[in-house]
Amino acid sequence: MRLYWKVVLINGAVLCAATVALVLGPFSVSRRAAVSEVVVVAVGLAVILVTNSLLLRSSLAPIDRVVREMATVDPQQQGAPLGLPRSGPGRQLVQGFNTMTTRLEEERATSNAKALAAQEAERHRIAQELHDEVGQNLTVVLLGFKQVEQRAPADLAAELALLRESTRDGLDDVRRVARQLRPGVLDDLGLTSALASLTNDFAEHSGASVRRAIAPGLPALSGESELVVYRVAQEALTNAARHARADAVALSLTRVGSCVLLEVADNGHGFDATGGGAGLRGMRERARLVSADLTVTSTSHGTTVRLAVPVARAVSP
Repeated sequence: MRLYWKVVLINGAVLCAATVALVLGPFSVSRRAAVSEVVVVAVGLAVILVTNSLLLRSSLAPIDRVVREMATVDPQQQGAPLGLPRSGPGRQLVQGFNTMTTRLEEERATSNAKALAAQEAERHRIAQELHDEVGQNLTVVLLGFKQVEQRAPADLAAELALLRESTRDGLDDVRRVARQLRPGVLDDLGLTSALASLTNDFAEHSGASVRRAIAPGLPALSGESELVVYRVAQEALTNAARHARADAVALSLTRVGSCVLLEVADNGHGFDATGGGAGLRGMRERARLVSADLTVTSTSHGTTVRLAVPVARAVSP
């Protein structure tokens, strides 16, 4: 029954009961109402209002509860569906809300997967162009400087040597950025080697000490899961150097129960992990793509990022 008709029937039943009571009961009101008659009418009106409110409350209370539960739902987090009331309009409301959130979650997951895939494709294209175009051009310039330096007068050789070293540094920077955009070592040598290379580059350019612990015999994850683990580790290290200003970082990759666990901990300045910027949101979106669980714990003494990827996502041998 629709809520509108249910309210109409409740009010109609109460009014009909009041009418029958007035018709059949020994009640009457004089032209000049006496005090006793006013009291009877007031009591009757109070009984009608209380009865009506109790009946409506039993019908509308589930809806109020559902509305309160809806207000606590975090649209950025995938939560459990709301519990269904036993009956009444609240059950239909909850069913509709759960269906809507499930559909929205599926659509968001699909759109996020497409967006991240497009992002990775664009990173791959830019990295390829940096390596093939800019890198090769800088290599040609570097070789040209070397040849010119050999034929140049002695007073210009020192300046040409400085330019050659500056060009070499630029070439190294281009190659490093290309590796960050698309880690070729991840495709060629796997996740363990990619994380080792990532931590080595981080220690070299940030000056922070890095302690790396990768357990042997980890299950082989799918390419998508490995890329998520790598990107989460990359973002955590970037945040440790850029925002937390940490001077010590520990990265570990182990198997805990039915999950492969990535943990990145630093000793830098903490932040409010309940909000976070685009980097934290990006890590959460990536974790959802592979059904992983991402937790970020931050205090004034450091931040710890944990990513648990279910082994069920592993590739069958």
